Amino acid sequence: MSDSTFSSSPRSVPVRRNRVTSIALRSVEVLLAAMFLFSGGSKLAGAAAMVALFDAIGVGQWFRYVTGGIEVASAVALLVPALAPFGALALTATMIGAVTTHLFVVGGSPAVPVVLLLGALSVAWVRRDQLAQGRRPR
Repeated sequence: MSDSTFSSSPRSVPVRRNRVTSIALRSVEVLLAAMFLFSGGSKLAGAAAMVALFDAIGVGQWFRYVTGGIEVASAVALLVPALAPFGALALTATMIGAVTTHLFVVGGSPAVPVVLLLGALSVAWVRRDQLAQGRRPR
């Protein structure tokens, strides 16, 4: 028997992507990053619509800064392939909160947060091997 028979941690096989898949993945990451840089930047800059939205939520403006910071930092992470899955996970959690807030607190359509949630989930899923291994993409 080999030593790997008694290994307690599963080993995942690196996911090999063809050129089209890699280009599509990077395109989604760049598009998501642009959207979150804009959204997070407008929160941090104090755009009137964002101030009003966070007033309606009722938690306080400090939460606008936290959310904007998470969005901007995660957007930057999406642009770095080694950090992209971690940025996608942070954005997934943020968008779950946004969808929930739209549904139960402020009203309105949660369509945009749902689309952004699906995009972030897609990036996290495609790069799941990096999450499991905590390593750079190949």
